[in-house]
Amino acid sequence: MSHQTHRKEAPKTVKVGIITVSSSRTLQDDKSGQWINQQATTEGNQVVFHRVVPDDAPSINQSVFDAIGRHGPHVILLTGGTGISPKDVTIEAIRPMFSKELSAFGTLFTLLSFKQVDSAAILSRATAGVIGKTLVFCLPGSLAACQLACKELIFPELGHMVKHLLEA
Repeated sequence: MSHQTHRKEAPKTVKVGIITVSSSRTLQDDKSGQWINQQATTEGNQVVFHRVVPDDAPSINQSVFDAIGRHGPHVILLTGGTGISPKDVTIEAIRPMFSKELSAFGTLFTLLSFKQVDSAAILSRATAGVIGKTLVFCLPGSLAACQLACKELIFPELGHMVKHLLEA
């Protein structure tokens, strides 16, 4: 079956969760999370939760587990904590939870980022994978990075990816 056929048969509405990893932002000033929320809704998806959690691995893990258990999202988009500073622990918290990793996501995101920010793209450790029946994307915290990842990679394939996850 071609990817075009898969896209046609994919769910039109996907349940989306948003977690912003930050010790300084709130929901009110979370520009990246707010944009993801608005864009997901504009594209016909249902945002089932949006929260901000501190930059520490136990809080990140617990938030993801709680979100999956309470809301059953098809996808969780985490924004923030993907850089190289000591406080950036999103990848270390989430990667061990993956049953499968979408290894092409980080590579493609870096390639697209390079076209926008030049060699600074090397600082991103964006990644994605599957936890249970939920897609999880770990994105940088910047608004431009979230817009790039969502517009160019995630949202165009979201229904298609969910279709595969829901197969028996």
